[in-house]
Amino acid sequence: MKFIVIGLGNYGASLAEKLTIQGNEVIGVDQRIEKITALKEKITHTISIDATDEIAFRKLPLKDTDVVIVAIGEDEGANIMVTALCREANVKRLISRAVNNLHEKVLYALGVTEIAHPEEESAERWSKKLCMTGLIDSFELNNRYSIVEVVVPEKYVGRTIQEIGFREKYELLILTILKNSEKNSVFGVDRIVTTVLHGIPKPDTKLQEGDILAIYGHNDHIKRFLK
Repeated sequence: MKFIVIGLGNYGASLAEKLTIQGNEVIGVDQRIEKITALKEKITHTISIDATDEIAFRKLPLKDTDVVIVAIGEDEGANIMVTALCREANVKRLISRAVNNLHEKVLYALGVTEIAHPEEESAERWSKKLCMTGLIDSFELNNRYSIVEVVVPEKYVGRTIQEIGFREKYELLILTILKNSEKNSVFGVDRIVTTVLHGIPKPDTKLQEGDILAIYGHNDHIKRFLK
């Protein structure tokens, strides 16, 4: 996949590096030349521009990019400006960083539905989320085992947990099943809210389209299930 990471502070730089290590093409953008110099050998490409400058911003290969991540955290105004430019450019997928509740509300008002909270979510967590198909969120228990939230793959819709053979075939444990629904924010913008449909589901529980599975297991087994 192809990513553009705008803002190469601690969080943006770490995310850009991890995405590159996982085999993605990553363009890192920052106006601070020292950040570009430090990362030019660690990520695929680096570009030194002021991304709030609309003319300079439009020169980025936005149409050919799968995901644009606005990781600017030091300057909320710059973050909001660049996020607005991304929305105007109709990028394929936009993730923006929020540093506080008010900032998050402004991003939602701009129509951003995917918001990163670096103080709560590590770059490792986001890089895994972006690179594993169907993965919504993850929590690493150690280097080998994780708890993840994944959208039920289309091929398993309408089948029961027992029929799929999570334990027998994949050695995975389904902890619960969740569902996303839309809810209006104070600005009238739809937000996604996640609710729990089940406690620990029974073997005869039939999976439905849009179900989100909370799964525990070995990282390799989770990757195998998502392929």
